Amino acid sequence: MSIPPPPGPQQPAPQGPYAQGPYGQPGYGQPGYGQQAYGQQAYGQQAYGQPAYGPPVHGQPAYQPWAQGYSPYNRPASVNALAVASLVLGVLCCVPGLGLVLGIVALGQIRRRGERGRGMAIGGSVLSGIGLALWVLALATGGATAFWQGVKEGVDDGASISLAKGECFDAPGGALEGDTYDVDKVPCSRGHDGEVFASFRLTGSAYPGDTKVADLADQRCYGLRDGYAMDTWAVPGDVDVYYLTPTRDSWSVGDREVTCVFGNTVAGADLTGSLRNDQTVLDADQVAYLKAAHVLNAVMENAPEADYVEDDLPGHKAWAGQVAAAITRQSELLRAHTWPADARGPVTVVVDGLGRAREEWAKAADASDADAFYAHYEKGLELLDPSRAVTAREALGLETTPPSDERSGGAGRGGAGMEV
Repeated sequence: MSIPPPPGPQQPAPQGPYAQGPYGQPGYGQPGYGQQAYGQQAYGQQAYGQPAYGPPVHGQPAYQPWAQGYSPYNRPASVNALAVASLVLGVLCCVPGLGLVLGIVALGQIRRRGERGRGMAIGGSVLSGIGLALWVLALATGGATAFWQGVKEGVDDGASISLAKGECFDAPGGALEGDTYDVDKVPCSRGHDGEVFASFRLTGSAYPGDTKVADLADQRCYGLRDGYAMDTWAVPGDVDVYYLTPTRDSWSVGDREVTCVFGNTVAGADLTGSLRNDQTVLDADQVAYLKAAHVLNAVMENAPEADYVEDDLPGHKAWAGQVAAAITRQSELLRAHTWPADARGPVTVVVDGLGRAREEWAKAADASDADAFYAHYEKGLELLDPSRAVTAREALGLETTPPSDERSGGAGRGGAGMEV
């Protein structure tokens, strides 16, 4: 093996351990890539007594390793998972205490493992710390309670109040008027503000308006009242019909429920005990008698709006004809039922009185003028005096105290509504 001469004055010295010749080839007498020369090392290999890496020995150059292994393409470090979780919790501010703890732990792991995500861990810690401080402030000032109450009211405003037939409740402030978001269910055996006797759903996509909803509720609830409290004599005189109706806002989220309620007309007065008396608590004879009575009661409550016959004689005459027809139907129902021995005689007396009353109401329907109408109307009304039914009711075990004139055989109109 020849040794190249030392460079002369006009010859540049070879540069580096692998001086190149023309066209990128190894210089004359210099080892090629991957070849060994005496006293020199191949790439990554150790020559006689010469370390592969480290400081130069005997003037030979050292080869520095890659920063991470021998590959010229470094693999990026992984992102710390706790840093990501801390940032997410900090942004959402749902569990600020946990987000702060995860951020602190993530910073320690990043230092030890050389992982990425330090910025996310710091950001999550800061946001979680701010959220935790706000929560502490809200708890100290009562703001959290107000917040959850607002959430509760917002949810309740989007749905109807869930009350079932036969349930009793207390209303906010004891009033069954105005707007409410919730009521408290209580046992009917204790004092309460209202008792549910029926419910129904309204139809339509567009909200009908407050007045229309109230009118529909008023009409339907009064019609459903007798199905729950069949013995209207047993309903106290200070009890009237109320209702819970949808608001415009609750209608927009699907609320169509109308709840019919018995309530006390005296401010601050409670109801005590249940007013329910229907097929679930009455016997067959009681139910038969009350069903016959309801035929007439329903027509009597639909008298013309004009207070004076002179103002609407045709309307009053038409109503008198309806009363005569209802009396006929009531008499038929009472005759068709087989009554107990002790009630048979008193019920027969009632039927006889109804027959005479029907004749007077039929004559009122054919009256030529207001005076003639009044003459037959007054006689017919006297023959329908509730006191004439007391004996039959006593024999059947029903309420024997006639309702006051103001009630006209049951809870009169004039109730109010509560919007929910």
